Amino acid sequence: MSTDSWALSVGDQESTAKSIGKLRIKEAGDANIRQPDGGDKSDEEEKEDRATQSLLNKLIRSNVVNNTNQVEVLQRDPNSPLYSVKTFEELRLKPQLLKGVYEMGFNRPSKIQENALPMMLAEPPQNLIAQSQSGTGKTAAFVLAMLSHVDPSLKWPQCLCISPTYELALQTGKVIEQMGKFYSEVKLAYAVRGHKMDRGVKIKEQIVIGTPGTVLDWCVKLKLIDPKKIKVFVLDEADVMIATQGHQDQSIRIQRMLPKGCQMLLFSATFEDSVWKFAERVVPDPNIIKLKREEETLDTIKQYYVLCNSKEDKFNALCNIYGAITIAQAMIFCHTRKTANWLAGQLSEEGHQVALLSGEMVVEQRAAVIERFRDGKEKVLITTNVCARGIDVEQVSVVINFDLPLDKDGNPDNETYLHRIGRTGRFGKRGLAVNMVDSQRSMEILKTYEKHFNKKIGRLDTDDLDEIEKIAN
Repeated sequence: MSTDSWALSVGDQESTAKSIGKLRIKEAGDANIRQPDGGDKSDEEEKEDRATQSLLNKLIRSNVVNNTNQVEVLQRDPNSPLYSVKTFEELRLKPQLLKGVYEMGFNRPSKIQENALPMMLAEPPQNLIAQSQSGTGKTAAFVLAMLSHVDPSLKWPQCLCISPTYELALQTGKVIEQMGKFYSEVKLAYAVRGHKMDRGVKIKEQIVIGTPGTVLDWCVKLKLIDPKKIKVFVLDEADVMIATQGHQDQSIRIQRMLPKGCQMLLFSATFEDSVWKFAERVVPDPNIIKLKREEETLDTIKQYYVLCNSKEDKFNALCNIYGAITIAQAMIFCHTRKTANWLAGQLSEEGHQVALLSGEMVVEQRAAVIERFRDGKEKVLITTNVCARGIDVEQVSVVINFDLPLDKDGNPDNETYLHRIGRTGRFGKRGLAVNMVDSQRSMEILKTYEKHFNKKIGRLDTDDLDEIEKIAN
């Protein structure tokens, strides 16, 4: 499999890219890759949906996250031996695939790969439901499984992978391109909207990746794919899939056309009841891998609140904090885009290097802003809720809730509060969180957080510079 120029960095282990807008799926003269000429677009794009968050996480992950999460394995047959691997050599991969794995920067399997790969590469094939977040190496794991099961001498689709959106399909395709760099006999086709195909023209690519609606059309209406010849079926981002109207039913229709012996692999970051029900319908007799989430803790974070009467009061308090203590980098959360824009302007006038992140940006722009902040080009990141999760920047020493987090009904949002202030105090360092309180209602909300997390939130007088200096020590 040849790689294209849009495979921007072999060191990207999951699926990071600077800008999907720059991705090109086909170079002139490269006949290996079928080229889509448009993307799946919908009215939902302006929403802060799971697909957007998932894509953002993929773009800002430059490598596999080194976490201490425990892996829990539930085998279909509890009596069969449980295999795990510590090296890729143990998997007895084809040499060209092993070379591709190492060129991507993987030195040894991640935690989920240690357990999932032996199951996915087993003979006879085993079905798998796996829970994993972005950055765990799961995309590389199922890509390796697809590439391993392909017979390059057979010129028809043998592996089928469906993703919830056009952009996420491109990201997975990029990983296939990178890992299959030295396996040129294997070809890849994209079943995405805008890729016009003539009815009845059988495609010869062995791996097809696409979105549910287009894949279903290719199987049923256009008869481009013979589903009875599919050996491996991957359903990625299942939680995003069922949150998108129509995708769940389309995915089930595709699965029902596949042969009995087809290997079914399903991945999801979360497993609420609706996802479990969907997974059980799609994947019969599965092995199950769960990645126990590492609990975020507030133990290393000092929390304070500041009493204010207006947004101008809040801004003055912020300036006093900046005047009294040295802050490496800070994240400031606002409730609305309007407030975030206003605050960014005010801080810029004061001479601060400010980055602004909001929902009106397309996801590639957000990723670029986050990269600049991570690289230290800006010292202050002002944002609405769009990036309360997923950003790990070692230099963030202060998080400021310019507005306290609320859910869509205007009630205290404990989970968002945790994720927001959890951006500091990471990597074993001590962090500081400051909450701006401007009404009786916001004081009540603050008390709710204090009670829920059982952590004292002390008052900070930002007019007293000595007091501010004390909290920094």
